[in-house]
Amino acid sequence: MKSYTTLLFAAFLSVLLLTACKEEPEPDEYRQAMRDFVMALRDHADSTAPDFLLIPQNGSELLTMGDGYDTPPAAAYLAAIDGQGQEDLRYGYAADNRPTEQEDTAYLHAYLTAAEAFGVQVLVTDYCWNESYMADSYTENERGKFITFAAPSRGLDVIPEYPPIPYNVNGDDIITLAAARNFLYLLDPVLFTDRSNYITALDASSYDLFIIDAFYEEQLLTREEVIQLQSKPNGARRLVIAYMSIGEAEEYRYYWQEGWRPGNPAWIHRENPAWKGNYKVRYWEAAWQSIIFGNPDAYLDRILAAGFDGAYLDIIDAYEYFE
Repeated sequence: MKSYTTLLFAAFLSVLLLTACKEEPEPDEYRQAMRDFVMALRDHADSTAPDFLLIPQNGSELLTMGDGYDTPPAAAYLAAIDGQGQEDLRYGYAADNRPTEQEDTAYLHAYLTAAEAFGVQVLVTDYCWNESYMADSYTENERGKFITFAAPSRGLDVIPEYPPIPYNVNGDDIITLAAARNFLYLLDPVLFTDRSNYITALDASSYDLFIIDAFYEEQLLTREEVIQLQSKPNGARRLVIAYMSIGEAEEYRYYWQEGWRPGNPAWIHRENPAWKGNYKVRYWEAAWQSIIFGNPDAYLDRILAAGFDGAYLDIIDAYEYFE
């Protein structure tokens, strides 16, 4: 007969195993875990800035609850987001400056059309530098009522020379995402001589909306700089959105600590072979999420404190990796 101590230990071990299983989502729950993460960001942002915009990039399958754009909508998730970003819809899916295969475009387009039907504004970034491709990207994406940007560099490090003025340029105040008619996506300021030159160059452009990094050389943009960027050259208001990766940890960010590596801490999973210094994370774990939101030093909280109009959430499609 087993001793009481043995039985007690077995029961304790069972509890530990059950707890561990709950921490790791089932294969069909990775998508919901990401939805839950975004919805938690929404709740937190609303407590400080109710008009703050959340725009996931890629991962459009999260918009519906089944496998397919025509399955029931993910209503709570849709209520939590204001836009849906999509890369490579028409150019760049297989390689930069190459048309995306029609089958892939059709698949993505179906989800994006559904997003618009759900009241979510779509922003498309195509990667191409041939002027004919860039022109086609703008005109074809506009047909779908998508706001579009043709990026000549995957590094998102330049203000494009073509077209010479932003597509659909206008002098209107932009205070809602739906009112924007164009945007600039620029994350890496490496080609600008210094911080002042970078801010001045952005400020002089006439885009309705910026998607930019919240940091310049690891220093958060100040509230004064954000306010400056929120004004077009003609004085009209524009939106300034901060990029934030929530599906990967980046070793060049302020939160990264010496000695971190895959498995230490446990939520760091594996380095992304395509982007050195970026690491897949177990995004459902509380320790990672506390880096992203919920305290004054968290990423989203810093963005909110600096006065940005919203956050552009990258690596939303991290669920694909874990699935």
